[in-house]
Amino acid sequence: MNPYENDLDKNKANFVPLTPLSFLNRAKDVYPDYEAVVYENRKYTWSDIYKRCVKFASALTKIGIKKGDTVSFLAFNTPEIFEAHYSVPMTGAVLNTINVRLDAKTISYILKHSEAKVLVVDRQLHIEVDKALKTLKKKITVIDIHDDYADQAKLKKIGNLEYEDFLKTGDENYSWKMPEDEWQAISLSYTSGTTGDPKGVVYHHRGAYLMSTGSATAWNLSSRLNFLTIVPMFHCNGWCYPWTIPMLNGRTICLRNIDVKKIFELIDKYNVTHFCGAPIILNMITGAPESDRKKLKNKVSVLTAGAAPPSIIFKKMKSLGFEVMHVYGLTETYGHVTQCAWNESWNDLEEDKINEIKARQGVRYPNTEGVNVKNPETMLNVPQDGKTIGEIMIRGNIVMKGYFKDKDATDRATKNGWFHTGDLAVMDPDGYVKIQDRSKDIIISGGENISSIEIENTLSKHPSVSIAAVVAKPDDKWGEVPCAFIEVLNGKSTTEKELIAFCKETLANFKVPKKVEFCELPKTSTGKVQKFELRKKAKNLMSGIKIELNPKVEFSNGFSVVSSEMNKVQNRAHRYCFIANSLSEEVKVNIN
Repeated sequence: MNPYENDLDKNKANFVPLTPLSFLNRAKDVYPDYEAVVYENRKYTWSDIYKRCVKFASALTKIGIKKGDTVSFLAFNTPEIFEAHYSVPMTGAVLNTINVRLDAKTISYILKHSEAKVLVVDRQLHIEVDKALKTLKKKITVIDIHDDYADQAKLKKIGNLEYEDFLKTGDENYSWKMPEDEWQAISLSYTSGTTGDPKGVVYHHRGAYLMSTGSATAWNLSSRLNFLTIVPMFHCNGWCYPWTIPMLNGRTICLRNIDVKKIFELIDKYNVTHFCGAPIILNMITGAPESDRKKLKNKVSVLTAGAAPPSIIFKKMKSLGFEVMHVYGLTETYGHVTQCAWNESWNDLEEDKINEIKARQGVRYPNTEGVNVKNPETMLNVPQDGKTIGEIMIRGNIVMKGYFKDKDATDRATKNGWFHTGDLAVMDPDGYVKIQDRSKDIIISGGENISSIEIENTLSKHPSVSIAAVVAKPDDKWGEVPCAFIEVLNGKSTTEKELIAFCKETLANFKVPKKVEFCELPKTSTGKVQKFELRKKAKNLMSGIKIELNPKVEFSNGFSVVSSEMNKVQNRAHRYCFIANSLSEEVKVNIN
């Protein structure tokens, strides 16, 4: 017998289930009077936040909420949703944060599928929520959030209870519950469901704890940072930062709506040191008029993810005083799990080369056990040659428990002991991952695999281009050709002919867009361009059918491939990508 396994059992003294709830518990003990959360004219210390969370948890328990129940939140970035990350799991229940821009049908589906017992909702969202509740066909307790800083013209009572009044019914001395097992579910997030019903991604306490500590290490976070909530807290639980910041005695500054002028004002007022945002947010910041900007008092560190950023964005942000690091992840991995960790030997390179390096997805986080680029048919790692395409696969404690009430989808997504992302990438010689495209976004033209990201990077360097998105357009001769959709910077102008000529300066002819359309790009609430909408338009350009894009259509999609279609996406990827050794190698394909 192994002597190290004899009489050395786990017990309550040497083993406690990991949970981020412990971070708040410590913060109120060690830093009770420090300012913790700020929102407009509201300011709370760690002692305040802890008491509010305990009272809300108690109030939920009094109406019957218990372990395994679901409590849904439809809220903007305000203190209520921050508190929910503690108050709901304090009861043993699971927090379900819902995208505030979803339509009534999808909201109703999520409330039904999640078996939500309670819905806490901002009154500004009453139009879609009222519709959703009418079709729900089940009784649910509705608690309103009344916010003086909401759009008052849109406010209307939804439920019979209001957050602050409900909170007062709770007991400040309530004995809240630690998880019995760190594998216990802590939150439930839904993917977009653009081609089917959304999938519920389940996180556990252990993963949330490890993601928080790993993020602090990877980003070199220190105590008393000032964190601005630009990423919605409904999205991957705000990339888990509502759990990370209390661990560091940081201060959270809540931003209800994305407003570039407001972002600069809050950075200036609260000496913001850190925030996260999709490349579209960075693009809005760099494109802001001088009248909306304020000169930074200190360096502001930024994480960007959600889509592969054009390399030019790093140069533009640096010129304003922002230091940007690119990270990568998915809803299914609690947010970001890789980072473009910087190597000092790159400091002496030319600026364009530095920015190109920064745009890579990089290497695994300290809390990520495995990230590899593999051939999904053989499950072998692709060569580190920067050319051979494979699929990014992940394993570790920060991979979801699975899809809620969908074992088949869970089994497909975690086949062979790895989480299959559906993202196509190469592995550079230095071991850094570089995405070539989403599996559904690779363009196949005359047998050539074309990366839409490469073309978007090129177009983004044009001085008149604000945002570029490239998709495949059906073509009688080549099968598919690149089609570009462009948002132009305010006050600037360009033409299709000019942009095509610009691309020809650096791209091979077969990669140059054959069509350029100018429009407002449809985006998700986190700033990702909805390429499925653009593909619809590109598909009909040949026939002359006009497809109107609705840029306000929003989904709660995470970072990557739509989970409900994971198997279909992977099957398509197998058909055309993994038999090629490089983007420029000729491939015979047969796509149905």
